[in-house]
Amino acid sequence: MTQDIRARLCWEETLRTIGGIDLARSEFLRLQEVRKAYGDLRAVDGVDLGIEPGQIFGLLGPNGAGKTTTLEMIEGLRRPDAGRITYGEHDLVREPRVARERFGVQLQTSAFFELLRVDETIDLFGSFYKHTIPTDRLIERFELGEKRKAYVQNLSGGQRQRLAVALALVNDPEVVFLDEPTAGLDPQARRNVWDSVRELQREGRTVVLTTHYMDEAEALCDHLAVMDHGRVLDEGQPQELIRRHRPGAFIELAAEVPIDDELRLPGLERVSRDGAKTILMTQRLDETLSALAEWGRSREVPLTGLATRSATLEDVFLQLTGRSLRD
Repeated sequence: MTQDIRARLCWEETLRTIGGIDLARSEFLRLQEVRKAYGDLRAVDGVDLGIEPGQIFGLLGPNGAGKTTTLEMIEGLRRPDAGRITYGEHDLVREPRVARERFGVQLQTSAFFELLRVDETIDLFGSFYKHTIPTDRLIERFELGEKRKAYVQNLSGGQRQRLAVALALVNDPEVVFLDEPTAGLDPQARRNVWDSVRELQREGRTVVLTTHYMDEAEALCDHLAVMDHGRVLDEGQPQELIRRHRPGAFIELAAEVPIDDELRLPGLERVSRDGAKTILMTQRLDETLSALAEWGRSREVPLTGLATRSATLEDVFLQLTGRSLRD
C-alpha cells in the first residue's frame, strides 16, 4: 500500500470517528418537517434543512420569519411541536444534552451579569462544562486583553459582541450558532466579527448564523436558506440563488426621468420605482442601454443618475417574498 493511499484511508477514518459522528455523511445536522406554533401563529411551518460539516450556513429573512425559533429548537432551547432534528445519529429532541455539550450559542440578545468583569464572565460560563477553552486564550483571541478586568456594563457594543462570541466558544464546540451576530454594530466592528466567523470555519467548525444583511450573507455563507412566514422559500449557494431567481441586470435612473411601465426596449422585462430611483430590469443589458440612450436623445430627456448593476441577494429576496428584507 502506498503512502498516499495509507494517508487517505487514515484521514477518512478520522472523519468517520471525530466525536463519534459520521462526518463523512453528506449532512450531519438535519431538520425534517420541523414545526412550532404559538396559538394560531405558525412560527416554524414544516422546515426541512440539511447542514454539512464545515459549512458557514446562513438563515436569511426578515423579523418574524422564524429564523430564531428554528435555531432555538436545534439548540435545545425550545421543543418542536412536530418533526425531527438529528445530529449525526443523535435525535436532538430526545437527547438535548448532545446540543448543550457540542454546540456553542450566541443568542440574539445576550444577558450578561453587568457587574462581573470580562474574565469572571468567561470563567463563569466555562464552569458549566467539563471541557473548556482556557479563559486567557479566549481573551487573547477576541482582543479583550485591555478589557479583561473591565465590568461588562462598561463595554462598547462591539466589545460585548466579541465577548458573546467568545462565550459561544468556551466549551470548544463542533457547531457554533450565531443569531444576528452583527446587529447594531458599526462597520468596523461588523468586519471584526466577520473575521472571527471565517476563523471558526478555518478551525474546522461548522457555523450557523442568521442575518438581516445581504452583504454579510453573500460575503460569509457557503449555503443560504431564505425563510419567511416560518417556511424555507429556497436554498442554495448565494450565487446559485441569484442565477436561479434574478439572472438579469438592472439599470437605475433618477426618479424624475419620465419612464413609464409601457416603455418598450429590447430585453427589458420590468420597470419599477424605489424611492428616488427608477429601476429597469433587463435580460440583455447592452441592447437595453443602447436603446434607452437612443430613446433619451430622441425625446431630449436627460438620463440623470444612470447606473447599472448585477442582481443581488436582495433582489432574490424581493423576488421570493415581494417585500424588502428590513420590513
